[in-house]
Amino acid sequence: MFELKPLTREAIPKALERAERYRLLNEPLEAESICLDVLQVDGDSQPALVMLLLALTDQFDDHVPDAVHKAREVLPRLDGEYARAYYTGLVAERRAKARLRLGGPGSGHVAYELLNQAMTCYETAERLRPPGNDDALLRWNACVRIFDRHPQIAPAPQETAETLLE
Repeated sequence: MFELKPLTREAIPKALERAERYRLLNEPLEAESICLDVLQVDGDSQPALVMLLLALTDQFDDHVPDAVHKAREVLPRLDGEYARAYYTGLVAERRAKARLRLGGPGSGHVAYELLNQAMTCYETAERLRPPGNDDALLRWNACVRIFDRHPQIAPAPQETAETLLE
């Protein structure tokens, strides 16, 4: 019915500032929209891709349909192994936190698996990090503290054939 209006290249820096502001105001859908507008003009904009990824992960708590799928689609578009490893870990970590907040049966087991995935990605990112960038270490430590604060985070019990027969 309506057509989107394209941004000018000159407007991209200001638009990304606005997207960040919307994220900080807990308005991730607006931030996502701005990032999509930027990417229509500059499809390889790394700042827009990272902001889009973060805006999508902000939506995990709201159970926005396809937010996880959309976030995963952004990951291969990031430049460099470090960025892909780091942000893959971030997606897993934020999914774990959202699952913990949602609660319910098995939430601790799901969070356990997701946090382990995140920490594995952060270890990879740590090996690939540029000098002076300890972001992956900070995220790793945050995951360790999540485990410490939530005793319900544990591996799922292993079912054996004997258990199934009982």
